[in-house]
Amino acid sequence: MATRINKYLSEVGYCSRRVADRLIKEGKVVINGSIPEMGTKVEEGDQIKVDGQRIEKSTQKNIYLAFNKPVGIVCTTDRKVEQNNIIDFIKYPTRIFPIGRLDKPSEGLIFLTNDGDIVNKILRARNNHEKEYIVSVNRPINRDFIQSMSNGVEILETITKNCFVKQLGANKFKIILSQGLNRQIRRMCESLGFRVQSLKRVRIMNIKLDVPIGKYREFTKEELLELNRLLENSSKTFD
Repeated sequence: MATRINKYLSEVGYCSRRVADRLIKEGKVVINGSIPEMGTKVEEGDQIKVDGQRIEKSTQKNIYLAFNKPVGIVCTTDRKVEQNNIIDFIKYPTRIFPIGRLDKPSEGLIFLTNDGDIVNKILRARNNHEKEYIVSVNRPINRDFIQSMSNGVEILETITKNCFVKQLGANKFKIILSQGLNRQIRRMCESLGFRVQSLKRVRIMNIKLDVPIGKYREFTKEELLELNRLLENSSKTFD
């Protein structure tokens, strides 16, 4: 069965579909000796190379890690461009890649895996998967701030979805999002006249942050079963 090259590279655990698309555009992907166009499909028996490296389906088990990202680490697999990248920091013995992003000034929970299918399901915003954050801002917040953040803020030419927000201290609040706009929480706060001083992600779906900064652990069997249950109705990638 023919599969789009970006999906194939994701499924074999080489990289995410987003990174695969970039590699294809940059001409770093070769199929049977030729540079493919976006959307080219591959079949069993095709010879695929990325940066001269032969890519084949692996028989290794799927890897699922929960990592507590420190401030200053960048969620990219591009080790040549970014010195403080997440892959070099973790030094995991086999190829893995992060699911989604957590910007450089932020810390907290991020998943890493070699399972391209689960990456694509989690990243699709319409699946409404919850992500929970603890945020501190530069000045005291009040009921109006909490209500405004809850009801939606205008950023990036749209209104953010309604979300759960709870005040935890004079300058601190918890927020649970079900969408992932670029730098969403920081932009929401800036729109209301506040500046984020610290931002920590403490939960993604059913998995909570429970390891020290800079450390990771594997998902438990129970966590993976529940995660797959939550993803059962998620949109899958197109062939």
